[in-house]
Amino acid sequence: MIVHAKELMAWNKKINLTAIKDPLQIAEKHFIDSIAAVSFFENETNLMDIGSGGGFPGIPIKIMMPLLKVVLIDSSRKKINFLKHVIRMLDLKDIDAIHTRVEDLHENQTYKNKFDAVISRAFTELSSFAAVGVPFLNQKGTLYAMKGKHADQEMTSDISNQFSVSTHYYQLPFEKSDRYMIKLSVKD
Repeated sequence: MIVHAKELMAWNKKINLTAIKDPLQIAEKHFIDSIAAVSFFENETNLMDIGSGGGFPGIPIKIMMPLLKVVLIDSSRKKINFLKHVIRMLDLKDIDAIHTRVEDLHENQTYKNKFDAVISRAFTELSSFAAVGVPFLNQKGTLYAMKGKHADQEMTSDISNQFSVSTHYYQLPFEKSDRYMIKLSVKD
């Protein structure tokens, strides 16, 4: 993760990967927050990270769970170039970074209904994430939405009607920022 962080800071001088530039804040708000997701997983074997940006939460999760197969999605070519660079530097296996708009993959048989988990962190509001994420879930798959202190404002009746919802609170260790992991499982 140190290599990832150093590369993030170096590349961030040339292209905008993150607004967070302070090393301690990068450690807490990107890495610690990303690896917190691992504690909420169950038996997932493959994961799609939508809107991966600088690789969060997908790359730290992959480091923590080396057997997990991961696909990182981002619509920015520059960010995907960065992600591919980090994947090569860390010699990570069973992980890929794809430059596309997530909606453009919905009918692609390589990805459709293939994932145990689809995750996003600071990607879009909950109902939009659910709409773009569901086509990638397999029959028992789960959406994982990593949210900040206003997570409750994103809950709608459509979400509660379509999904079994569980919300888990955690706090970042230094700034004590409130975080929520919202797990959505499609109702039968």
